[in-house]
Amino acid sequence: MTTTAPSTPGVQLLEVSPEYAGQRIDNFLLARLKGVPKTLIYRILRKGEVRVNKGRIKPEYKLQAGDIVRVPPVRVPERDEPVPLAQGLLQRLEASIVYEDKALIVINKPAGIAVHGGSGLNYGVIEAFRQLRPDAKELELVHRLDRDTSGLLMIAKKRSMLRHLHAALRGDGVDKRYMALVRGNWATSIKQVRAALGKSNLRSGERMVEVDEEEGKESVTVFKVLRRFGDFATLIEAKPITGRTHQIRVHTLHAGHCIAGDTKYGDDNFSKEIRDLGGKRLFLHAYMLTVPLPDGGELKLQAPVDEMWAETVERLSAPI
Repeated sequence: MTTTAPSTPGVQLLEVSPEYAGQRIDNFLLARLKGVPKTLIYRILRKGEVRVNKGRIKPEYKLQAGDIVRVPPVRVPERDEPVPLAQGLLQRLEASIVYEDKALIVINKPAGIAVHGGSGLNYGVIEAFRQLRPDAKELELVHRLDRDTSGLLMIAKKRSMLRHLHAALRGDGVDKRYMALVRGNWATSIKQVRAALGKSNLRSGERMVEVDEEEGKESVTVFKVLRRFGDFATLIEAKPITGRTHQIRVHTLHAGHCIAGDTKYGDDNFSKEIRDLGGKRLFLHAYMLTVPLPDGGELKLQAPVDEMWAETVERLSAPI
């Protein structure tokens, strides 16, 4: 990219350099126009105000080296005037770091914190880390976790690391394992769920994911029982082979065992019983991560569950 975004309104013409070839236009703009609300970026895309080589494009358009991107006038905050975030949140996220080197940060994301702003939120993990690491100009999320899911989340500090990890995620180089507390006695025979997933919108406008074998995308999750609590609940490990939205939550439901505290796909009565034990959260946690590093090495990390999770499981296992 040969030009940068000015802080004052004005049309920008951005030439796409080879390192950004293949990136979607919406993600390209989100990274370039830091501080501009995500809703505004999608609005100018939808209205055709963003042009590539003088033509209208869709948000999923993939850039090519040499493309000229026309960006309409938008208000971009100066780097020294980011959206102010509470010191308590910044300190909490700083304390959540489990690994950091010159190219990568991995945190144990707390439940209830979004990974990025949007949908009514002014901030998320990535906005916070852009304040915590102002000298890291290329900070980007490598992948995402649902707002209510806790656990290991990768943030690239360099574009080269982002490309490396995206390639590893597209293949089978990254091993992500989750823990989930589900309703009922999970049968040992259920070792894998293979069910295509598709997205749909409810009348309320809420986005849902459901099994759709005709038009959905192939989705596979491997499961293993970690601990049983009679016929009431089971602690399981989930290893997603594919990376679809809400995949583990919908696959466990498809298997007949929804996740505790899941307000979208769960069982209200089961979740209430878990809440009565002190478990006021979604019981889905990304606890183990193995990733290949560019130098040929391998990074293996584990993240402990939070105190609420641990105490709830302890109460579950206590004799009646």
